[in-house]
Amino acid sequence: MADSSFDIVSKVDRQEVDNAVNQAAKEVAQRYDFRGVDAEITFKGDTVTMQANTPERVMAIVDVLRSKLTKRGVSLKALDLGDKEPKASGKIYVLAGALREGLSQEIAKKITKIIRDEGPKGVKAQIQGDEVRCSSKSRDDLQTVIALLKGKDLDAALQFVNYR
Repeated sequence: MADSSFDIVSKVDRQEVDNAVNQAAKEVAQRYDFRGVDAEITFKGDTVTMQANTPERVMAIVDVLRSKLTKRGVSLKALDLGDKEPKASGKIYVLAGALREGLSQEIAKKITKIIRDEGPKGVKAQIQGDEVRCSSKSRDDLQTVIALLKGKDLDAALQFVNYR
């Protein structure tokens, strides 16, 4: 019997992120505590930018965005806010967050190490670019690996695809 396999990837549905940002922008425009304070949120390329006239208001916009992303099924780990401190540019505070896609080499190595150390014996994991391919003779072992990785707190939004 041939080996079964699946890929571990970290992808972001850009349309869902765009929808979440648009919903957050609408809420920010309508909320009374954001009236007349130059508060806004934009999404261009791979970056979500939030700005307002105080750091607290910027963090409030971040909270609104997080709730919208969660409702749309986008992992919060996909948005990298860096040091989480809004930067002042003149009278406006700005916080930019980049979307993270693909597994970094560091995270891919962590995943393969977890599979080697804690996973079932017959499972092989290899890094292929920005994803990890797992293969095994036993489909049950692959299910065990998926459950194992879901239980770990890795710094990436993981999806398991191409299961065959």
